[in-house]
Amino acid sequence: MVVGDGTTEVLVIGGGPGGYVAAIRAAGLGLDTTLVEREAYGGTCLNHGCIPSKALISASDIAHDARNAEDMGIYADPAVDMEGMAEWKDGVVTRLTRGVESLCKSAGITLIEGTAEFVDGETVRVARGDGQDSETVAFEHAIVATGSRPIEIPGFAFDGEHILSSRGALALETVPDELLVVGAGYIGMELSTVFAKLGAEVTVVEMLDDVLPGYEDDVSEVVRARAESLGIDFAFGEAASDWEALDDGRVRVATTDEGDEVTEYHADKCLVAVGREPVTDTLGLENVALDPDESGYLATDEQARTELDHIFAVGDVAGEPMLAHKAMAEGEVAAEAAAGEPAALDHQAIPAAVFTDPEIGTVGMTEAEAAAAGFDPLVGEMPLRANGRALTLGEREGFVRVVADADTEFLLGAQIVGPEAAELVAEVGLGIELGARLEDIAGTVHTHPTLSEAVHEAAMAARGEAVHTR
Repeated sequence: MVVGDGTTEVLVIGGGPGGYVAAIRAAGLGLDTTLVEREAYGGTCLNHGCIPSKALISASDIAHDARNAEDMGIYADPAVDMEGMAEWKDGVVTRLTRGVESLCKSAGITLIEGTAEFVDGETVRVARGDGQDSETVAFEHAIVATGSRPIEIPGFAFDGEHILSSRGALALETVPDELLVVGAGYIGMELSTVFAKLGAEVTVVEMLDDVLPGYEDDVSEVVRARAESLGIDFAFGEAASDWEALDDGRVRVATTDEGDEVTEYHADKCLVAVGREPVTDTLGLENVALDPDESGYLATDEQARTELDHIFAVGDVAGEPMLAHKAMAEGEVAAEAAAGEPAALDHQAIPAAVFTDPEIGTVGMTEAEAAAAGFDPLVGEMPLRANGRALTLGEREGFVRVVADADTEFLLGAQIVGPEAAELVAEVGLGIELGARLEDIAGTVHTHPTLSEAVHEAAMAARGEAVHTR
């Protein structure tokens, strides 16, 4: 039955990073705003992705570093209480999700729990709970921010016991003795590292020929070498093809290579992390004549508008890159565009990060991408083995590389592999956004001793003025 109806100027569907930011921004611009969320405020990022994974990464790093600090004269064998770690992680998540809900309420946003489906171009029906109760909401503008979900490969449906999604892996309260990971992308590599540091024997199966597809070879090489030093085994060129639960509670997984050769693996759990897909199938898009592309994404312009001017799409449903901060930026732009402001998003300076060991931080173009775009790339690099702060952290592997245009020295991009790479890359991102040149970074005094000095030295190297590297 229909339990009520209402009207709103801006209807936001989905309370993840893109959705709640869009709602708060729209309300701040004086628009009557309604936010519909079917599960938990903060979306996948806060509840089952970014935040819980980084919490476990931090905790596992502490345990691993304490256990492997003999070079610094420290000897320890910390006990890991996985249940206690999970409780702490959940506490962090709860604090943040409650914070998001509180921010929305403080902004005067109407919050509705349920699943929204378009009835037509001006109305949605929001089904609550088991779908028996619903309400309709009429809107002037709609912002779709329904996010994404883990991809299931054929025959490997997530059951939460034997075959785990990233969400299932993050909810574990015990460390499996043996973990098989299918997929060596950023999610697979982050979680492989976590469980290896917590004591699991980890094997990663990847159908391609290296980890972290899409990253340059020397970037992925550093991460793969560190993972191997943690005891992680890799099997490349193999695709998971079949599995069965064994009588002892473990799982047998079969893989097949290009020559149809079958290999079998036995583990306590199997994590499938082969990517994510947008959630657009619940929206009733056919009722508003919006057609996702073959991957399920909604096409948008620089203002996050779909083919219908009054309906926007932000975050994972709007396509790659699937990044929470990209979703937030798009959410702000969509809200401002709905309010009639001349907002637009430039994607050139959106950074990306992988929280492996060591971290990866990238922004803008690689050397190859710059050349393909018609630039004459000028590249400067500093290895972290020459950075004093990196050595005091016990880190020798990795580098900072900056890419600029040789004619103008305008910054075009950066690739950083090492501790705090996700933080360091922000300096170059700001430089690109401001139209900075190499001389602007090279002429900026950086604190010593810090990792940021490697960014400074890389800029100096690109200009042929390196001091600490030759």
